[in-house]
Amino acid sequence: MAQSDEHLAELLKLPAEQRARAARALLYSLDDEAEEPDALEAQAEELLRRVRAFAAGEVKLVGGEEARATVMARIRSLRRS
Repeated sequence: MAQSDEHLAELLKLPAEQRARAARALLYSLDDEAEEPDALEAQAEELLRRVRAFAAGEVKLVGGEEARATVMARIRSLRRS
């Protein structure tokens, strides 16, 4: 398992409030420019929703190559339509 997957697995074991704090910290770390607080809060909520969906087994993680292949196949399909 990749180190980032191990970190994610450990984060998912945390209580919801601690996961939310971690999610916010990660979001803030992605953008050096100041953003609207409401936008950051909405992003944090969406990230938490996705983490919960993953933890509940409602979605699965896929690697970047697989995700790209899926998107490219969908684009090709739409262009043929």
